[in-house]
Amino acid sequence: MGISRIVRTPTAVSSDAFFFEKDKSQSILVLGVGNYLMGDEGVGVHLIQQMADKPLPEGVDILDGGTGGFLLLNCFEAYKTVIFVDATMDGQPAGTISLIRPKFAADFPTALSVHDVGLKDMIEAVYLMDVKPDIHLFTISVDGVTPMTVELSPEAEAAIPETIKQILTLIAGLQGAFTTTS
Repeated sequence: MGISRIVRTPTAVSSDAFFFEKDKSQSILVLGVGNYLMGDEGVGVHLIQQMADKPLPEGVDILDGGTGGFLLLNCFEAYKTVIFVDATMDGQPAGTISLIRPKFAADFPTALSVHDVGLKDMIEAVYLMDVKPDIHLFTISVDGVTPMTVELSPEAEAAIPETIKQILTLIAGLQGAFTTTS
């Protein structure tokens, strides 16, 4: 008896108009990035797809940023707080979840594919903006990428529910801190 895996078809989470039709300065954006067609490199996008099926706290938006680059810059202007999710090959065991508070673009781990160039350049641009969002970066360690597959390794797949739990815990703390300082 073999193990069956469910391969999810990506769904559109939202259109750009949704994000900018009203003031988002008090909202939190969870932004998953990566290449969905490169196996574990797309774990951030897979995470967003799973979050789309869950009830989210008020004032939280999610976005599949794909390989984004400069196209995501408007998000950093609109949101006061951005939570990134991305894969990294950082030498940690596959499936390791880390939370980084990047202060500079150089603090972002090396990405795994072509989205590295656009993402790093976009982050450099974010740090040049007059008003910078509060950025939190969740990384999921992976052993490598597998071109032309949407399947995740068991380690990356297993890390998604725990990462979502940690993101929701962070959001609760951020929202609690916001209400006590408002």
